Amino acid sequence: MDMQQGNAQGTTLDLRLARRNVYLLTVAQGVFGTLGPICFAVGGVAGYQLLDEDKSLATAPLTGFNIGVALGAVLVALFSRLLGRKVAFILGALLGACGGAVAALALFRSDFWLFAFGLCIAGMSGGFAQKIRFAAADTSPAFYKPRAISWILAGGMISAVLGPQIVILSKDTFAPILFAGAFMALVPVCLVAIVVLLFLRLPDLRQPVTMTPAAVSRPLKEIVLTQRFLTGMICGISTYALMTFMMTGAPIAMVVGCGFSTDLATLGIQWHVLAMFAPSFFTGMLVTRFGAEKVVAAGLAILMLCALVAHAGIALWNFWGALILLGLGWNLGFIGSTAIVAASYRPHEADKVQGFHDIILFAAVALASFGSGKVFTAYGWDMLSAAVWPVTTVCFVLLAFLIRSGTKQPI
Repeated sequence: MDMQQGNAQGTTLDLRLARRNVYLLTVAQGVFGTLGPICFAVGGVAGYQLLDEDKSLATAPLTGFNIGVALGAVLVALFSRLLGRKVAFILGALLGACGGAVAALALFRSDFWLFAFGLCIAGMSGGFAQKIRFAAADTSPAFYKPRAISWILAGGMISAVLGPQIVILSKDTFAPILFAGAFMALVPVCLVAIVVLLFLRLPDLRQPVTMTPAAVSRPLKEIVLTQRFLTGMICGISTYALMTFMMTGAPIAMVVGCGFSTDLATLGIQWHVLAMFAPSFFTGMLVTRFGAEKVVAAGLAILMLCALVAHAGIALWNFWGALILLGLGWNLGFIGSTAIVAASYRPHEADKVQGFHDIILFAAVALASFGSGKVFTAYGWDMLSAAVWPVTTVCFVLLAFLIRSGTKQPI
């Protein structure tokens, strides 16, 4: 009886600590996560204005941001192992403040490549922020993990609103140097995130894991050449790359190509990011009920609808409607694809498979953001949306073969 009471009391204390950490991480995510919307709302336009000749390089700073995210994903794993996740997250926030300051300095100096470097540093901070949802789940009891992840996603929705509003309110602070105020705003934003993170009490999970003889990992090559992994990876990377390709070019197309104000372009990014995160509360249930393959197919269909809306005209509703559909399609396509990939390996094989997957993913996303400026400069907005059709067609074919084969998760 005493043992049962002790276990119940321990569970209650664990749940209280988990809730406390989740609430703090949600606030940190809401503040920390504003880096992405701020950088993508005006990074391409600011890069365009800094260039005198080759305007096709305008999205190179956003390519730097995506490269930074990939580097940050590696660094946060390293720092978490050496210093603990709390310290790692604080260091990530410091990187965000430094990135914002460097980007603002570059705008004052009219230095395009320094601006790209500043966004790369900010992107590294974004790579740290990507791991907040895992920290919330890993420190929660099993029954509380889904709710913990939902709270973190709610923090993402806060970022979707907060980031663009910061841009609108601060972009003219140092006029006539446009957008310098928006990037300088990253400094106090990241300092607020650090204050929140200081109150975390995360358990130390840096204990070595002992593998049993039965838990023998398959070679990486064997795993990544399976039909399920290849289909999930190609569909996920295609979905993410298409989203980045169109989202990166949209603000430039709106401001430079069609003469809309930067405020309207920023609000378009706000609706886009909201559409990326809001469905996440339900996407998991859709995957469970209908299967990951069907959810991915629905996401690809929404991306096709996005391309139709974008191609139909250059009115404000075309841009905003396309960006909203782009976010929705990304959510279903990427989360569904992630579920397919997760079903291709055993739990003890996760680290090496996820690492391989993320390297390919972020490399493709970086190329997509860089190519967006090149394609827009050479062919215009219509060609950005036209890229959706061949890519989604290939993904549909791969999904059809996977469904027909009936390949299941490895035992």
